[in-house]
Amino acid sequence: MSVITETIKSEEQGLTIRNYLKNNLGLSTRLIRGAAKDGRVKVNGEVVRMNYVVNTNDQVEVQLSKEENQDIQEEPMDLSIVFENEDILVVNKPPYMVCHPTRSHITGTLANGVLYYFKETGQNCIVRLVNRLDMNTSGIVIIAKNQYAHMFLSKAMQNDTFKKRYKALVHGKMKSESGTLDLPIYRPTEDSIKRVVDERGQRSITHYKVIKTSEDISLVELQLETGRTHQIRVHLSHIGHPIIGDTLYGIEGDNLMERQALHAYAVEFPDPKTSEIISLSVDIPEDMKKLLEEL
Repeated sequence: MSVITETIKSEEQGLTIRNYLKNNLGLSTRLIRGAAKDGRVKVNGEVVRMNYVVNTNDQVEVQLSKEENQDIQEEPMDLSIVFENEDILVVNKPPYMVCHPTRSHITGTLANGVLYYFKETGQNCIVRLVNRLDMNTSGIVIIAKNQYAHMFLSKAMQNDTFKKRYKALVHGKMKSESGTLDLPIYRPTEDSIKRVVDERGQRSITHYKVIKTSEDISLVELQLETGRTHQIRVHLSHIGHPIIGDTLYGIEGDNLMERQALHAYAVEFPDPKTSEIISLSVDIPEDMKKLLEEL
């Protein structure tokens, strides 16, 4: 059960509970409205109306958990859980798995397995994805267990407190050991899946560092400063080092891997309750290890 508990400070006295929750705790209007309607906002153990005026040392409690349903089929799945607390679940997604159901992938998605896990462990949560990965990209996916955690982490993704790092196997020997790709990414048409580097696009920044290299391939670590669709794949392809196995931005006839050799291996983000930094990492999957050893 996830609960926010706070004690009113002297300088906060005189605020309505609505303004305190919105301006001092940063809760969204939607969350406050829903919590108030369900009687999940209490002061000193008693449910209060939103015009209640707080006093110094009042004990404020907001119950975040609530009855929720989601139109996703629950499906037993062997999840690789990296981290979990009462607000978030972090899993290591394998390649060839879609994050969330679509018309063409109703079952077999990460969300199907996560919802089953929540039910089996007695957690009344729906699947709120904080980040998503392409079907053929493996690695860390963060799921928020409640509306507040999702809102908090979505905001955190817009600033420097949220870091995402990837590892990729790319074609060719990288000339520089490290650098920054500051190249705008543009979607040519509304129905286009593929993106391109174009001055008309949004500013997109990717930092990279070469870990290992040979004449044929390089193992590269990448950190996103912005989060555009296909950003890493577009940037690397544009500079002449496409990701191995990338059928959309890669080299025609590349059959070294059945998928793009891209893995979200590390994240760093603030805990929704304490704001303490959580740092997590996972190893590259076996298919990337095997290719690296072979080449």
